[in-house]
Amino acid sequence: MSEDCSRTEPSGKPPWGLLSCIDLYECDPDIIRDAEAIKRFVVQLCDLIKMKRFGQTQVVHFGEDERVAGFSMTQLIETSLISAHFANQSNTTYLDVFSCKTYDPEMVAQFAKKYFKAKRVRRQTVFRE
Repeated sequence: MSEDCSRTEPSGKPPWGLLSCIDLYECDPDIIRDAEAIKRFVVQLCDLIKMKRFGQTQVVHFGEDERVAGFSMTQLIETSLISAHFANQSNTTYLDVFSCKTYDPEMVAQFAKKYFKAKRVRRQTVFRE
């Protein structure tokens, strides 16, 4: 289900920002454990939604607790931030895209699902005032 990204607040003003929280389940374990594949995903995603990357993509592996161990990614964009955590034990990706420039959250969710070969996806969208 896709929300209208041009939605206005009760004040009649467009929202200040848009946050998409995208959970991708049963991802391909080889992809979510590959830092270079994660970096390629970020470049392709930014190109897709026309967001200008600011600086390099950071991908760091950490987690003493096996339940949460995996890579975490951050990418500054000129209009805010893209981040994700890739949980090894469950092969789940938790992707967040926040921007004061509008984009299509459903397109992001479907692109991420295809890229990480996820079996299913859950998306939540928040309009920030």
